Parts: sequence; C-alpha cells; structure tokens
Amino acid sequence: MRPRAPRPTLPAMFDRTDRPLTEPHAIRVIGAPFDGTVSFRPGARFGPAAIREASDGLETWSPVLERDLARVAYADAGDLDLPMGDVAGALSVIRAAVEEALEAGAAPFVLGGEHLVSLPAIEAVAARCPELVVVQLDAHADLRDDYLGVRLSHACVMRRVADIVGFERMRQIGIRSGTREEYALMRDHGTLTTFRPDDLEALADWIGNRPLYLTVDLDVFDPAALPGTGTPEPGGIDWWTFQRFVQVIRGREIAGLDVVELAPQLDASGCSSVLAAKCVRELLLVAGAN
Repeated sequence: MRPRAPRPTLPAMFDRTDRPLTEPHAIRVIGAPFDGTVSFRPGARFGPAAIREASDGLETWSPVLERDLARVAYADAGDLDLPMGDVAGALSVIRAAVEEALEAGAAPFVLGGEHLVSLPAIEAVAARCPELVVVQLDAHADLRDDYLGVRLSHACVMRRVADIVGFERMRQIGIRSGTREEYALMRDHGTLTTFRPDDLEALADWIGNRPLYLTVDLDVFDPAALPGTGTPEPGGIDWWTFQRFVQVIRGREIAGLDVVELAPQLDASGCSSVLAAKCVRELLLVAGAN
C-alpha cells in the first residue's frame, strides 16, 4: 500500500498570522505579552500564545450565537515585541499597533498580558471615538490612583481609563474586591453593576448606540472555572453567566476589546486556556457581526 502523504499543519483557529494584514479585515487580533507590573503571581505574558494554542481544539461554530467564525473577517498581527523592563515603552508599542489597526479600518482585539495593556488600546480608540463608553468585566476595581507609588500599574488601569473617558462613561461588572476608597469611587460615580437580569438590561440601555470598548479580565470568572490567573478571587461567574452578558453587547458598535490576565502556567490542566479561548471566539463572533 502506498503511504499517504502527510496532512499539512494548519494554524490554530486564532492564529491567522498567515493572512496578510493588507487584506480587508474587520477585526485585528494583537498579542500583548506583557506582565511587567504584576503584583502577585506573574505569567500573563504567556497568555496570548496559550489562547491561540488552545483555540485549535475549539469548533468554529457557536451554538449560542448561531454563527461560525469562518464567516468573520479577522486577521492576526501576532505578538508584539515589547521591552519587558520598560513599562512606558511597552505601552507605546501597544498603542502604535492599535492605531495601525484603526487606520486600516479594523477594530483592535488585544490579547493580554496583564490588564495594564488595555490602557494604550483604550487611549487610541477614545481618540477616534469621542463618545466611547467602556465596560469592564473584572474581579477587581483597578481604581487605585497609584500602587506603591506607581500610577501605571495593573491595579490602577481603570483609574487611568477614567482620566481619559470620565467615570460617567464607564461601567464595571463582576467586581468583588477593592479598597474602601475604590468602592467609594464606584458608589459615588455609579459605575458598579451586576450580572442580574435587570442590571444587564439597564446596561444595554446605558450603552445604547454609543461605540463600546469591552475589557475582560479573566479573573471575573470563579477560580473553580478559571484558576489560571494571577489574582484569583472567589465568588466569580461561570460560563453561562458570561454568555448572558454576551447577549447584552450583541449588535452594539464594538470599537475595540481585549481579554487579559490569563496566566496559563498556573493551571496545569490547560482548562483555563480553553475557557479563555472560548471567550475570545464568542467575542470575535459578536464583534464581527457589527
């Protein structure tokens, strides 16, 4: 019997670095492997690669959204080369990559990395969308003005975002950890909401027709579902709660988004990477439908 020719190796589902960025695409995936300000358990720099690798085991079809990823026009810019010892320098590289995506008419989808990588992406998108609103899924408020004297930290990222868009154009959902001062800020500015059905409905009304930037810190999930993150916090959501949230942003104008804080080496089972990849798939399908 004549031996069969070996099958060609295909890239993982999210690894579309073989597609030229010059071809038209609605979404551009940008890997930002940076965890230079992590204060507890490092490793988020390995997140983008783990998400791409885990995506190879997923179906392209979402039974909840009833859409197929094969019908979404997206490209992958690969991982950025970031100067790990230079926080400001790394953020500058990320912002330039996001601006390049916007110039090409593509919505940036940043794969972190720690949560601070969201800041330059939101800065770039907000510069083009004056009415931009930001929705944060997270276990932590991230509203400190500084952390140990440092203002550019993953613990301060949403405070810096508020400096850009204002508290009135921010909503935070899933928060269950923060300082007294952070909770006072969320209460005074009305940014804090929940996954309860009436709150999700109110969130949809609040977003309205305005352009949306969505930032998803994966520690919003309960550690029982996703232990592979640097700062796990008990009391988080499960997959089906996330799916209910996805319905809120379905049909919205998504100007940019990110998924951050996967530290894959902290979950030897690999299940955290799979859940992160599935989140990315659903968000690609939602963003690609707009």
